[in-house]
Amino acid sequence: MPLSSMTGFAEGRGAHGNLRWRWELRSVNGRNLDVRLRIPPGYEGLEAGARTLASERFKRGSIQAALTVTMEEGNRGFRIDKETLAEAVNVAKRVAQEAGLPPARVDGLLSLRGVIVQEEVVTPDDEERLARNAAMHASLAEALERMAVARADEGAKIEKMLLSQVDEIEARTADARKLAADQPQAFRDKMQAQLDELLGPGSNVPEERLAQEVALLATRADLREELDRLAAHCQEARTLLGAGGPTGRKLDFLSQEFNREANTLCAKSSDIALTREGLALKAVIDQFREQVQNVE
Repeated sequence: MPLSSMTGFAEGRGAHGNLRWRWELRSVNGRNLDVRLRIPPGYEGLEAGARTLASERFKRGSIQAALTVTMEEGNRGFRIDKETLAEAVNVAKRVAQEAGLPPARVDGLLSLRGVIVQEEVVTPDDEERLARNAAMHASLAEALERMAVARADEGAKIEKMLLSQVDEIEARTADARKLAADQPQAFRDKMQAQLDELLGPGSNVPEERLAQEVALLATRADLREELDRLAAHCQEARTLLGAGGPTGRKLDFLSQEFNREANTLCAKSSDIALTREGLALKAVIDQFREQVQNVE
């Protein structure tokens, strides 16, 4: 199963009887799967099935699905929503009394949103409604499949970038290992220079004592464990990317582990070149983590 992004767009169209409709789907990053539906009044029965269709195909991402329904000419009707009209009349009377204004005109009341509603001339029975909903769900399923393809295409591009970044992390880890190997001798030279400066010419510090101090400092600044973990994380990243599927959470956790080791490397470094390598490593890891946020 290929790596999938959480961003995508798709649409689906369908028809049933005198109805025509269009599904518009958008998907962006999300910690979990969040399906938000915008469905016209009278089509609420679609909601449960729509959520099931989405959850069958996706594990993460914020998905917005908007349904637009139109009716063929000659099959439309209008009616007055009596409750809405009565409420509008009461509000208009109260405002007129309080403000001393003339009574509201009928045409003004009828122009208020929701007073006159458009509806089908014939209300569908249960069997017809089930057939209509099934057709709408079928077109939604097709749109979701198209969005899955779009997310997979985007995921392939992200996977290529992530693998390239893992290669760079691995290369910089190898460079850091070479620099870290020179740290014990650098400690020795630095300490000898400081002692010569403090004690002056002719001072005689036992070689054994100097070796002990250098060994102590080298132990505190030993980077082999951090470098070994960075190398292991690179292998784990390749394994996760090769497995595909919804691995975004694991990759995000792995990016945090990458960053933790890079921080420790910089903290332990006593060499400018090694510190620069650690900072460059952190920059690549930040790019890696940024891309991982898009992975399902």
